[in-house]
Amino acid sequence: KEPLRDRKKTKNIKHSGNLTKQQLFDIVRQMRPKSLAKEFKGTVKEVLGTCNAVGCTVEGMKPIALQKAIDDDEFECPES
Repeated sequence: KEPLRDRKKTKNIKHSGNLTKQQLFDIVRQMRPKSLAKEFKGTVKEVLGTCNAVGCTVEGMKPIALQKAIDDDEFECPES
């Protein structure tokens, strides 16, 4: 959890979260019904884009690097 703040006065806040693969896949399973992606890994890439925008990492790796790894089939995504 982050400390409470006045959102109108405090801008450009930096988030420094680090997710595990399991946490990432749990988030993706919750977002799957709302996603427009055909496959599970497409939804994973959508969530990784949000992680990049917020500024968090996944197991110490940058989300953009993980997206490229998914494209190159180096990162294992479960089917659902």
